[in-house]
Amino acid sequence: MRTSIATVCLSGTLEEKLHAAARAGFDGVEIFEQDLLVSPDSPETIAGLARDLGLSLDLYQPFRDFEGVEEDRFQQNLVRAQKKFELMTRLGMNTMLLCSNVGTATISDDGIVVEQLRRLGDLAQGYGIDVAYEALAWGRFVSEYDHAWDLVRSADHPRIGTCLDSFHILSRETDLSRISEIPGEKIFFLQLADAPALSMDVLSWSRHHRVFPGEGAWDLTDFLTRVALTGYAGPVSLEVFNDSFRQADTQRTAVDGLRSLRWLEASVAADVDIRDVAARGDDAGGGARAGGGDAARDDDAGAAGAGSGIALDLQPLPRVAAPSGIDYVELSTDDLGTLTRQLHQLGFRFIGFHRSKQHVQLWRRGSARIIITEVEPDSARGTFLRGIGFEVADASASMDRASLLHAIEVPREQTHNDEVLRGVFAPDGSEVFFHQTTGDDPVWVAEFGAGGVERSSHIDHINLAQPAHHYDEAVLFYTSLLALEAQPSQDVPSPAGLVRSQVMSSPDGAVRIPLNVSPTRTTEVTDRGTGAVGESYPEHVAVACEDIFAAAATALARGLDFLEVPQNYYEDLEARFALDPQLLERLREHNILYDRDEGGEFLHFYTATIGSVFFEMVERRDGYRGYGAPDAPVRLAAQHRRNAGR
Repeated sequence: MRTSIATVCLSGTLEEKLHAAARAGFDGVEIFEQDLLVSPDSPETIAGLARDLGLSLDLYQPFRDFEGVEEDRFQQNLVRAQKKFELMTRLGMNTMLLCSNVGTATISDDGIVVEQLRRLGDLAQGYGIDVAYEALAWGRFVSEYDHAWDLVRSADHPRIGTCLDSFHILSRETDLSRISEIPGEKIFFLQLADAPALSMDVLSWSRHHRVFPGEGAWDLTDFLTRVALTGYAGPVSLEVFNDSFRQADTQRTAVDGLRSLRWLEASVAADVDIRDVAARGDDAGGGARAGGGDAARDDDAGAAGAGSGIALDLQPLPRVAAPSGIDYVELSTDDLGTLTRQLHQLGFRFIGFHRSKQHVQLWRRGSARIIITEVEPDSARGTFLRGIGFEVADASASMDRASLLHAIEVPREQTHNDEVLRGVFAPDGSEVFFHQTTGDDPVWVAEFGAGGVERSSHIDHINLAQPAHHYDEAVLFYTSLLALEAQPSQDVPSPAGLVRSQVMSSPDGAVRIPLNVSPTRTTEVTDRGTGAVGESYPEHVAVACEDIFAAAATALARGLDFLEVPQNYYEDLEARFALDPQLLERLREHNILYDRDEGGEFLHFYTATIGSVFFEMVERRDGYRGYGAPDAPVRLAAQHRRNAGR
């Protein structure tokens, strides 16, 4: 599949954008007109740079306010178009995007629009240029893709085709069934963008909140599959307007964009195969959910489309399933005594030092394993969450998939008798390692001198803080590499504002990773492992136990510094849930918080924060699946008071 990206997606100069797109691995770019206008380089120089970088110049855009006007204005518009065609000839480009008229259209007459499109096609013919007509979602008279296609079909000109843009189509919730009516050769260009589910005017939604595929709420697998089945063979391009993207690192955004297309390509490859099988009446295809991603589908057949009329060369990725659990959490610290004392208070026991790395030690509570790496006191890094080991069915396939999705491998020192472990950096700089599921203690545990399977406790969830400008990238990362599913996001009140939170989880809930975005940029720190700038918003590891009161009693006896819960909270609990007075008193005595839903109950308590990390002990009763979200403001306010010294 040929990939392309609009220069408007990226920050920086046009030249920097071209270099970033080429380094990321894109095949081509769309030239956004404003980027060219502000460049000091001539069109010929830009064309030469693109050739040197191995990039095709796929689309010149946008050409606006053309059709649906009176004849005198139309003649002026033809002159404008001719000038753009001459410019495109200097660039060596042969496709222009024509947006449906928003600002100057005065004639709501399809017959006149068809004739004007046909006359534009005659002009374009002399320059060897194709015009891709796109219905903007806020177009004056043409705002739906099927209307634009009807006009193009009626114009019946070899140089006039249509452009399908997922944002303009999906934002209006237009029926997608008519996509199948469009011959692939009349789709002159395809633009993709995802978006979060928002209630706002579509123009503001488009200009500020588009994201890459897999980072929003739309089913782009189904959308692209429909387009692929038309026989479309051109570039699959990203056109994303997003304020955060245009402020972020150019190269990093380009890589994130290509990752989104490769993930989507593999999802569509699987989807096309399933639909092809279903069309042939093969029972193996029954019951598959269109647009559900490729994680659980068979991709051994290679490129999709054989026998299905697919012109796009759709390449699959190595098949992976969601992780079956958390193998370990690794913390780095320059305050070893405080951290290990807190682990002891929580019921963890020291297992041993690593046999070849004496600054690394293992602690465990049941099957919850914490690796601690001691760093120099003057490192200015404090205590932070360094990485997570995930239990996966096939570590090699997971690593191969991550590499093909352009994740950066973590360099790891190991001796000849250490288990070979491989992992990659997550967008926030933390490390993600893939560990083969064995059913017993993993092999690497023996490197700390002891084994033995314990199941009384486990990692319940890991709450990760994300820099705001990399939040969408993190959602795509965990979706595409680990087959985790994004749950609906929610905002949690804190003393500093709203904290945006979105849970990434495996289908069975064995792995839960809430991603949080701090409302403000607090003290900036160097991101874990990559040197990028992040935020010192606290993160935490939640450990499940069988008896929260026993765990709290042990912690209290060992001197744990609990995060204090105010009396007002318990009075509110009494009002909301009508709890038994004895239970309410036990909760208050142990600083335990409580929540309940239709499935069951959730009891939990928090520790004080060390560096940027704290712990949570939890007990889930009778199928409770949440995270105690109503209690989060209490925890955030208590932490705020501690930080303020009150």
